[in-house]
Amino acid sequence: MNPYVLLIFLTSLGLGTTLTFASSHWLLAWMGLEINTLAIIPLMSQHHHPRAVEATTKYFLTQATAAAVILFAATVNAWTLGTWEIPNMSNSTANTMLIIALALKIGLAPMHLWMPEVLQGLDLPTGLILSTWQKLAPLALILQASQNVSPLLLMTLGLLSTLVGGWGGLNQTQLRKTLAYSSIAHMGWMIIILQHAPQLTLMALLTYILLTSAAFLTLNTLAATKINALTSTWSKNPPLSATAALVLLSLAGLPPLTGFIPKWLILQELTKQALPMTATIMALAALLSLYFYLRICYSMTLTVSPNTNNSSTPWRTATTQSSLLLALSTSAALALLPITPAILTLTT
Repeated sequence: MNPYVLLIFLTSLGLGTTLTFASSHWLLAWMGLEINTLAIIPLMSQHHHPRAVEATTKYFLTQATAAAVILFAATVNAWTLGTWEIPNMSNSTANTMLIIALALKIGLAPMHLWMPEVLQGLDLPTGLILSTWQKLAPLALILQASQNVSPLLLMTLGLLSTLVGGWGGLNQTQLRKTLAYSSIAHMGWMIIILQHAPQLTLMALLTYILLTSAAFLTLNTLAATKINALTSTWSKNPPLSATAALVLLSLAGLPPLTGFIPKWLILQELTKQALPMTATIMALAALLSLYFYLRICYSMTLTVSPNTNNSSTPWRTATTQSSLLLALSTSAALALLPITPAILTLTT
């Protein structure tokens, strides 16, 4: 893709998200979401592969449906209350429709079925944008609209997402589908604590973006899209394989890695809110996610691909990819747990 055209699309992505962040009017927020959708579609279909075109079509239809429901919910609220202001979303029916539409946009269960299929058809850099940046604007709207919605709805969406994200990733051999189910599970952790402690949702989102960026950039550097392809990475790049396994364990929320921070604090807050059963289910769902992360770690670090002594040495081949973002995100994914008090201070 032409660099200038790519710059226009990336700028449009930033503009759409910023417009949604800054707007207090539903029409402006809706326009920001639409700019986001229209900007990422050319990035998704740039390789002109039938699988990429299929994924782009599925994504467009899903996002168009969600945008139509959002506009309809805002119209219903304006019809009954006479206002288009986002904080004044007091009509219960419109608010419920809005939350469901935004859940469809970010792939919360049970509106998650498009997410693994779409992510599977994309290349890894575009998949990273879809898994991180595209979540920001809908989550900002959910945060503003969540104060007037039933807590049972958000709790149901959160529990279903963590369970579906755990169960769905168990039988996957494709890394992009596995990361899609990981995204669904992490979105569930953010949504379930939204009404009780919004600052923990923000912390979980920032941690998720760091960990997912490290995972996608690592897989992009290794050029791996299947679990079987990871069996030869140890002989090609041992340091990167070791750090990649730790990044995946951090995504699973295993202490003493960074991913343990949000899960620990969310479980603690749920217990404080007299929801011990919900906290127990969330912790058990995290074990499901840990299992399929361990499968990937096993393939990457505990298996050695068959090789012969007269084979080439691919680990000495010079790479043209920039490693700065990968190094920064990997370091953050592994080493931020000791500064948890400072992070808490910044988010409160």
